[in-house]
Formats: sequence, C-alpha cells, structure tokens
Amino acid sequence: MMVIGKLLSLLIAGLPAIVVAANGSGIADADVTTSNVVKLSAPDGSARATFVKTGATLTHFWVKDKHGKFRDIAIGFDNLTEYETAESGTLYFGPIVGRYANRIRNGKFTIPISKNASGSGKQFQVPKNTNNGSDTLHGGFDGYNTRTWEILARSTNSVTFTLVDPDGKEGFPGFVFNTATYTLEHDSNFKISLRAWATEKTPIMLSGHHFWNLEAYQESEDLLSHFVQFNSSRFVATDGKLIPTGELTSVENTPLDFRKAKSIGGSINDTAVAEYCGTGCVGFDNCWVYDNVEKTPIFSVWSTNSGIKLDITTNQPALQIYTCNGLDGTIPRKKEQGGPEATYGKHSCLVIEQESIIDAINNPEFGVNQIFGPERRYEWEAVYRFSRLT
Repeated sequence: MMVIGKLLSLLIAGLPAIVVAANGSGIADADVTTSNVVKLSAPDGSARATFVKTGATLTHFWVKDKHGKFRDIAIGFDNLTEYETAESGTLYFGPIVGRYANRIRNGKFTIPISKNASGSGKQFQVPKNTNNGSDTLHGGFDGYNTRTWEILARSTNSVTFTLVDPDGKEGFPGFVFNTATYTLEHDSNFKISLRAWATEKTPIMLSGHHFWNLEAYQESEDLLSHFVQFNSSRFVATDGKLIPTGELTSVENTPLDFRKAKSIGGSINDTAVAEYCGTGCVGFDNCWVYDNVEKTPIFSVWSTNSGIKLDITTNQPALQIYTCNGLDGTIPRKKEQGGPEATYGKHSCLVIEQESIIDAINNPEFGVNQIFGPERRYEWEAVYRFSRLT
C-alpha cells in the first residue's frame, strides 16, 4: 500500500494537467467510475467514441465521411462484454498494450540491456506467449490489454484510466503506475497520452493497439482504397518469427517504401516473396523508424472511397503497421459494419501503432533507452486528426 500511495503522490505532483484536462476539476465522476463503459463526444460534436475498462480499450469511434455522415471506423465488438473474454485478449482489439509492446526475443532481457540478453546484467524471464512458446508478445499472457483499468477522472469529452502493475507481474521488475488519457477535441481531433512511473528500473514500451477501416466496410472489404504516406527510409529487419535481428534495412525498392503515397492494400501481394511479415505470411507486420519525428503530420492514411483521412503527430520514434493478416473470417463484424452476417476478413483492416523501436531491450545497437525507473518517467503522446478529403 505504501508503494501505491507513493505512486499516486507522483501522479498528483507530476501530472495534475492530465486530471484537470479529464474533467476540469480533478474530481472523478462517481456516476461513471463504477461503470465498465465510457462514452465520449467532442465539444463540437465532430467525433464520438466508446471505451471499456478492460484494457482501457477503444471499442467504437465515429467520424464523418465525405458525405457528412458518421461512420464507426474502429474494428471490434458490438457486445461490449466480448472484451472480457479470453478470445478478445488474443485479438488485441483496441486496448493499450504493455508493459512491453510487441515482441521480446526468447522472453528474456537484462538490466542493463545487452545483445539478446547475453550480458552480465541481471537477467529477467517473462512468459513466452507467441511463436509456439518461444518468444513474448505484448507483455505476456496477462498483459495490460486483459486487465481491468480504473477510471481516475472523466468528463463528457475526456477520460483518464489508471492501472497499477505489480512488482514481478509477468516477470517484470518493479511496480509501475500507468495512466491512459483519451480526449476528443474540436475538429475530430483524438488525443492519447500514456504515462508510466516505476519504482525500479524496468523496460516500458506502451502503445495503442487500435484496428481501423476508414470505410467501415461500406464500400469494400479490402484496403485497396486506403492510401498511406510517411517518411521512413529504414525498417527493422526481423527473422521468420518477426523477432528483430538488430539491423535497420533500407526501404528502397521494397514494398515497405511509403515515402510517397500509395495504396497499402495494393501493396500487400508485393510482400509475399520476401515474407516481410514472417515465414509464409503475406501482408505487413513491420516496424519502421521515422526519419524526422518532428515532422507534422508524421503519418497519414486516407480512404478515397469514404473520404476520411487520418493524420498523426507523435513523440514516438517508430511505427508498427499490421494489415490484419491473421483474421480468418470467423469473427462477426459490428452491425454498422455489415455484421453479424459479415465477418472480419484477412487484409481488411490495419493497426497503426506509434511506439519505440521494437525489442530494443535486446538490441543495444538501436541506441534506444527503454529502461525507466524512479528517476525517469515514461511519456507517450499522439494526436489523431481526422478530416475529410476535398
């Protein structure tokens, strides 16, 4: 209890702006903190969103298309109790992922970090829940996506979720106090702020694992009309199990070159020969390093069918894109997306994760410090700006 009290004191002393921004007074709304569901609306009515406490998960997101009609462009379930099931935990539909997002080679790391946990530092073993039990994905079997977050504060357009991650949970050292703040602002701006404070040195890498289809499946069931552009000349090279090798590879003359806008759906088949998303895989499941993180926006995607465009700014140095390669048509879509008769199929949506360079805790050559602790807090910021093509 003393540890939790100390972490709460850090929150109050270090980030009062988050709480004030959440409801204007810093006092949580008792009527909503007991509910699992939070509904938000932008002050000008330009966007609406729904969240659940399980995983601090985004379940619905409505913005206007080129005709001025709202579409729910977030992939997920209509029945919100589905997010509490074991199946949902393995799908990662819309939650915050952590304590360490993406993959960890052999489920091992050292502090200080070393190449493939081979150094003389203290070694830690975390659960291996991917690649047939050989590596770790998104924090282990009971990552942040499956846990119940509490509501610290909220208003009609903003909510702050909190999660205390115990010392030793899933093998990670130190208590970590986490906050995730979602805010809907004017002009369909969606702001996400993630913060974490640890009592001991520990790796932390968080991200929002949100699935999108900017058409809400109304015109098509693929990504051919989705065009993507971002400035990155290098991607993280991985082996057949998507574990980083430590190399950063040029995107030149590869399907992973999005420095000029192109259809991401139209590029999927081009990935087959080199198996960029793993052995036997077709599609994208890759991490790119931004050339200039100060660029605004740093990432853009739009649908020529719906006219919905998303521009992202962030303080994160890298980006992971996943083109729903593993969806097999067995999960019913939301009603507004053609379900429950229609299902979510392969390559019909994409995940856009703003984050640090994946598995840098096993690749010191990346030059990224992902170890945080009492003297170094974790901060993640992104603004998703939705607009309409003219």
